[in-house]
Amino acid sequence: VPHCVGQLHWTVYALICCTKRHFVTRGKSSLSIFIRTFMFQALGLLLWIICWADLFYSFWERSQNIFRPPVFVISPTVLGITMLLATFLIQYERMKGVQSSGVMLIFWFTALLCATIIFRSKILHALNLGAEVDVFRYITFYSYFVLVLIQLILSCFPERPPLFSETVNDPIPCPESSASFLSKITFWWITGLMIQGYRRPLEAKDLWSLNKEDTSEEVVQGLARYWEKECQMKSSNSNGDVTEEVEALIVKPSQRNSAPSLLKVLYKTFGPYFLMSFLFKACHDLMMFSGPEILKLLINFVNDKDAPNWQGYLYTGLLFACACLQTLILHQYFHICFVTGMRLKTAVIGAVYRKALVITNSARKTSTVGEIVNLMSVDAQRFMDLATYINMIWSAPLQVILALYLLWQNLGPSVLAGVAVMILLVPVNAVAHMKSKDNRIKLMNEILNGIKVLKLYAWELAFKEKVLGIRQEELKVLKKSAYLAAVSTFTWVALSTFAVYVLVDKNNVLDAQKAFVSLALFNILRFPLNILPMVISSMVQASVSLKRLRLFLSHEELEPDSIIRGSIKDGNINFTVPEGSLIAIVGQVGCGKSSLLSALLGEMDKREGYVAVKGSVAYVPQQAWIQNAALKDNIIFGREMKESQYKRVIEACALLPDIEILPSGDRTEIGEKGVNLSGGQKQRVSLARAVYCNTDVYLFDDPLSAVDAHVGKHIFDKVIGPKGILKNKTRVLVTHGVSFLPLMDTIIVMTDGKISEMGSYQELLNQDGAFAEFLRTYANADQDVENGGKLIKKLQLSNSSTYSGETGKSLNQTSTTELQKAPAEKNAWKLTEADTAKTGRVKATVYWEYMKAIGLFISFLSIFLFMCNHIAALASNYWLSLWTDDPVINGTQQHTHVRLGVYGALGMSQGIAVFGYSMAVSIGGIFASRHLHVGLLHSVLRSPMSFFERTPSGNLVNRFSKEMDTIDSVIPQIIKMFMGSLFNVIGACIIILLATPIAAIVIPPLGFVYFFVQRFYVATSRQLKRLESVSRSPVYSHFNETLLGVSVIRAFEEQTRFKQQSDLKVDENQKAYFPSIVANRWLAVRLECVGNCIVLFAALFAVIARNSLSPGLVGLSVSYSLQDKWGAGLGAPWCIEQTAPPNNWPHEGKVEFRGYGLRYREDLDLVLKNINVTINGGEKVGIVGRTGAGKSSLTLGLFRINESAEGEIIIDGVNVAKIGLHDLRFKITIIPQDPVLFSGSLRMNLDPFDKYSDEEIWTSLELAHLKNFVSSLPDKLNHECSEGGENLSVGQRQLVCLARALLRKSKILVLDEATAAVDLETDDLIQSTIRTQFEDCTVLTIAHRLNTIMDYERVLVLDKGEIVECDSPANLLQKKGIFYSMAKDSGLV
Repeated sequence: VPHCVGQLHWTVYALICCTKRHFVTRGKSSLSIFIRTFMFQALGLLLWIICWADLFYSFWERSQNIFRPPVFVISPTVLGITMLLATFLIQYERMKGVQSSGVMLIFWFTALLCATIIFRSKILHALNLGAEVDVFRYITFYSYFVLVLIQLILSCFPERPPLFSETVNDPIPCPESSASFLSKITFWWITGLMIQGYRRPLEAKDLWSLNKEDTSEEVVQGLARYWEKECQMKSSNSNGDVTEEVEALIVKPSQRNSAPSLLKVLYKTFGPYFLMSFLFKACHDLMMFSGPEILKLLINFVNDKDAPNWQGYLYTGLLFACACLQTLILHQYFHICFVTGMRLKTAVIGAVYRKALVITNSARKTSTVGEIVNLMSVDAQRFMDLATYINMIWSAPLQVILALYLLWQNLGPSVLAGVAVMILLVPVNAVAHMKSKDNRIKLMNEILNGIKVLKLYAWELAFKEKVLGIRQEELKVLKKSAYLAAVSTFTWVALSTFAVYVLVDKNNVLDAQKAFVSLALFNILRFPLNILPMVISSMVQASVSLKRLRLFLSHEELEPDSIIRGSIKDGNINFTVPEGSLIAIVGQVGCGKSSLLSALLGEMDKREGYVAVKGSVAYVPQQAWIQNAALKDNIIFGREMKESQYKRVIEACALLPDIEILPSGDRTEIGEKGVNLSGGQKQRVSLARAVYCNTDVYLFDDPLSAVDAHVGKHIFDKVIGPKGILKNKTRVLVTHGVSFLPLMDTIIVMTDGKISEMGSYQELLNQDGAFAEFLRTYANADQDVENGGKLIKKLQLSNSSTYSGETGKSLNQTSTTELQKAPAEKNAWKLTEADTAKTGRVKATVYWEYMKAIGLFISFLSIFLFMCNHIAALASNYWLSLWTDDPVINGTQQHTHVRLGVYGALGMSQGIAVFGYSMAVSIGGIFASRHLHVGLLHSVLRSPMSFFERTPSGNLVNRFSKEMDTIDSVIPQIIKMFMGSLFNVIGACIIILLATPIAAIVIPPLGFVYFFVQRFYVATSRQLKRLESVSRSPVYSHFNETLLGVSVIRAFEEQTRFKQQSDLKVDENQKAYFPSIVANRWLAVRLECVGNCIVLFAALFAVIARNSLSPGLVGLSVSYSLQDKWGAGLGAPWCIEQTAPPNNWPHEGKVEFRGYGLRYREDLDLVLKNINVTINGGEKVGIVGRTGAGKSSLTLGLFRINESAEGEIIIDGVNVAKIGLHDLRFKITIIPQDPVLFSGSLRMNLDPFDKYSDEEIWTSLELAHLKNFVSSLPDKLNHECSEGGENLSVGQRQLVCLARALLRKSKILVLDEATAAVDLETDDLIQSTIRTQFEDCTVLTIAHRLNTIMDYERVLVLDKGEIVECDSPANLLQKKGIFYSMAKDSGLV
């Protein structure tokens, strides 16, 4: 004893020393920690002392010559050592920072359980009269019992985080980490969120932060690390063993080794955590079989009238305990699987995103944007699904083997009959490939990207047919699998087994034990056999995904050291740019000017030589890349805000007038791909971004082509030229503007990828080479020459209410407040509408709509068949229980054949009903999804243009992919499960009431709990699902945007910022997903516990009323309750008949605008106002004006892409607003600004409705100067155009659009800057074609290059949305107005 006291003293002293220094800093919390620590230690030591007191007492007894059995020495010794170890373990775990120990809780619980038995016997012993009582041992035992109880209670509560743990500065930390062990295994820690969700709809700000180990930062880095290691290992291996050729020929080296294995990497990253699920699953599988075994014992107990009552209570308790334990283990297993799945998805998205930022251009071309986005959505999802199932690969066979073994023991060989039937019915669902789905989504993507063109040409119907054709294929596959699934329904198994068992041998008696234990085992068998095919198909799909992902991640990357940031080569190009000079690069279409800039950026594959760039680089691409963000953020681009510099940049880039017009100044949000800016504005924003970044080297890829001549001049003077902001920087400018060339330090002339001449303007003129010729040809031509060919330029139709009018406003007039508009309007104007989550309950009308979509007859039929099935099932099982209670006479039962016959008939009818409702639900589901998809497609195609500008395409694609998929495959399954479990619960209650009427006391309260838990869950879960779905779209939208602007991001070296943005968006999505999976577990644990209570009471009442019950009814009642646990688990119309114009309309082509006005949205100003003009039939009219003056808006009004705000347009006496959209759009033709092609044959792109003969198409191609090109293609007219027509140059695409117009040959033709992307020669060809072919048609041309319209009959000059001049070009030049100044800027005067 003195020794113990000494030790206690030292422990206390050490503890006080440890915690002393914390008292100063942490105050009360540390005091409470100290007190608890002290209590645990003290209790542990006390327990140890008590046990050893017993030991010393036994020694003392020996010395007194009282000899006890050895157990009196051994037992306290072992117990004492155990308690000492427990105390040390507590201390060890505390030092590790464990807040709640599962090990200790289980230990104390077991200790208490064992002590309880002794406790009972001690009390019984003491109550016996005349029994001698060992006082000392009684006292020590009772104090031991009390102390263990206290330890158990203490270990139920979590501790405060230890003093040495880092403080987490999280506003809403996830409660999981600080929850106690009990709270974790029952998922109690999410209850707070559930209550909150029940009281009011949850919002994004209510969600917890992710656990650190679930965040993108942690997960993606882990995966990236292992992947890099793997790649390095493989590359070192493949370089290391260079075998002799002969040897290589004999032993074919397997190619598999050389590719890095992604599976291995995933295993290394997620394996260790996932292995835990393996253990849980194994425990659960073994425990599943305890139910039927205990049931066997229970039925035996009811049969045996002499068995003591405690046996019954023991079995009941065991049954309940096993069921509860099984529930807890199963859901821990699921939780681990789902969390692993979530991490997998995060890792895949992060890895794909990071890869997309470094992949080379050649590798990037091998996969379309759609396919890369699929890697993130579809393939990542497949990995998530697989994570939940993968363990079934070993677990399902294990369950089957165990179940068959137990069945064999029960019924002997007749089991084989049931097994044979089962195997025949296993759905051999061929893995229907998802190809049609991918095609459909790809097509939808294209439709959404080219929606404007579809509307202008009135082609919506043709494309709707295409989509529905693909959809038809998809539904065929779904139907097939529905038929298969319906056939393989499970009723014949038990029937065949019992029939064989009874008929084989007269002496085989079917008693309660055999029948119901077998039924319970068959129920267990059902699950693995049904799920195996699913798992296998899931694995096949995942392996396909794995391969696609591996290929993408193994693509070549840009070499970061391919350019030395510090003279310059390009293939066989040598030139050096002195610091601070201004260089122009000129040349024909496709001669490699842009490629030269790409080489300077390190975007090309380097063959030889070296490239060095000194200092930082800014890059302005030919197609401006605009982010979906505020205008200001687009310009600042992640740099810090400097007010004075920002103002200087905006003024120099001529953006002030535009900002004044935008609804909220520079805070206005710009839509996806810059939809609400005109082409010129986008280019200027892109320029401003580069200028603001203030780098050493500037690379300009023809930024002046998209803006009007006078604006181009302003930008050159103020920014790029010798007097501009950038005069001291190194500038490389690709240009076609002849007027700027004299001001350059050096001019590089390129032909066919080589530098043909180089020198200053004067030197080149003196050389009299190719350059001098180039100048002579175009000296008098328009200078705003734009090029095309391989350098793609897309000018979006100007889509904004902006005009760059007088750009000469000086800075001091513009204060900052003006830039930002009145602060009150700060958030007044958002363009894109984010997906917003609906709140509240799903309205009954939604369900009713779904039922109507299925068809009311099918809906009610399936409900009726469901009821028939369940009534038949109840009846057949009740019949079975009567059969098992038949008396056994001479070792056989009477009436066996009658019993079997009725049982068989009931079984058959059940089978037919199951088949019926499976079919009805599946086919109904397919009807519904067809109906809903057609509706969805129709309404999207019917939506006005403004809808597409406001809605990010990610949201729409999400509707067509993920949410259609849910309707296709998930909802019918859910309906079946819901109906199934509903009727199961009702059936179970009826049976239990029949068997033990006393259960009526318990069922209503349990039912109430069941209902309440459900309601509680649904409120929260529904909202979490919506939040998750809403936060999914931005992930895809951001990714799409990054893919389009990847060269800009790399040039500015902003990769890190974009990675962080992407991670943030993924984490936002997972923040909603994580609680939703935990909520599912929460619900399942609660509901299964209610189910377990039903089991408990069914068994308990059976034990209480065992004398009045037949064993058959007991079996029925308990097996039913066992099974019951599982059960818990739009725009204007296209055609208007009445007002349809005559077929030959428009016969003359006369267009009148009367007081016409147009605005883009209700809340914006008029873009066009008071337009009054009459254009006679056959007249050629040019429309000019500065950028954003409303030129394109005029054509949008003519085609009713936007409806008029006032006034009207009359064509040949018909008011266009009164007729159907298609009637109007089929009769007038446009050659739009951006030449959009769709993936499909060339023929389909020219004539999607198949209206014209091949000769007509060839004629139109000949007139469009495409005949030679198309004839040279291997497939001629059937040449496949790739997504967006990427495999034709922009100039060729423009000519295809011309061919479309020539095919239609309508009376009115609109050219919207149609020749912007072709070189001058092609432009001349097009103009001459239009003059000859459309001689008697009315032609309206919107022009940047004034030389194209100088021979027109009239020119309309627009400014700020009004017509300011209208006359023949010659007269306008004499008036010396706006037109004259524009002509002067262009060098035509």
